[in-house]
Amino acid sequence: MNLSGKIALVAGGTRGASRAIAVELGRAGAFVYVTGRTSGAGRSEVDRPETIEETVALVEAAGGQAEAIRVDHLVPSEVAALASRLDHLDILVNGLWGGDRHLEWGKPVWEHSLDAGLRMIRLAIDAHLITSHHLLPLLIDRPGGLVVELTDGTASYNAKYRTGTSLPFYLAKASAHPLAIGEAAELAPFGGTAVAFTPGWLRSEAMLEHYGVTEATWRDAVAKEPHFAISESPTFCGRTIVALAADPDRARWSGQTVSSGQLAQAYAVDDVDGSRPDAWRYLVEVADVGKPADVSGYR
Repeated sequence: MNLSGKIALVAGGTRGASRAIAVELGRAGAFVYVTGRTSGAGRSEVDRPETIEETVALVEAAGGQAEAIRVDHLVPSEVAALASRLDHLDILVNGLWGGDRHLEWGKPVWEHSLDAGLRMIRLAIDAHLITSHHLLPLLIDRPGGLVVELTDGTASYNAKYRTGTSLPFYLAKASAHPLAIGEAAELAPFGGTAVAFTPGWLRSEAMLEHYGVTEATWRDAVAKEPHFAISESPTFCGRTIVALAADPDRARWSGQTVSSGQLAQAYAVDDVDGSRPDAWRYLVEVADVGKPADVSGYR
């Protein structure tokens, strides 16, 4: 899992899985550019305290090297300016989102705020296409480039409507699947690989706050939500993406949607507690069919 000499860029690397992926890429030896809208100069609409500079500090604390660049990936001129600063990319992780605050849970499309719905689409689709347009030319100048499009849910899970969410949210998250298929096809002549990637039930900063726990005390939340026992640390996501990036045969995954649990099994990667949670299989086989919470055999 040595990525020394590789150049990576994590778009939206401010928090959550994207932040952990940046840290683990840096720990493995890659130089990591971290971009996003929330910096020491101000917050994005997500209005959370985590910043791209803090992500860089975490990369450096892990022994890596990184640089923070504030970019709004919905503004083509800002992404073009970012591209002009770089000579080459080996790994592009597109973790752009920030749309959760616009989700009106369970509302049909005619009741859901149209502005909020369109904003989610812009954040999930437009920002990703703008980023690919400007940054993929830096990835195809040498064979072996890797693009990772973050999403929520496997392709099979998102093949059915996500009841209880909303139509704009569903479209936003399902868009990563065809995006990876299309990017894989366009990168193939240049020896590149593209995948969509979904974490499982992620113990992000926001999720830990929601349950009133920390990463050290997360198991306390299981009493309130038994299914939280299948949750995973952001570091787990980072470790699986590093394993993928370091695999010389990674093109076998190209065009697919992969999960942290799936990659962990393929590459023998453990979470920080030594387990290998497979949250999406658990959700389908246990939680979504109303069975009592039992994570044995799933982590």
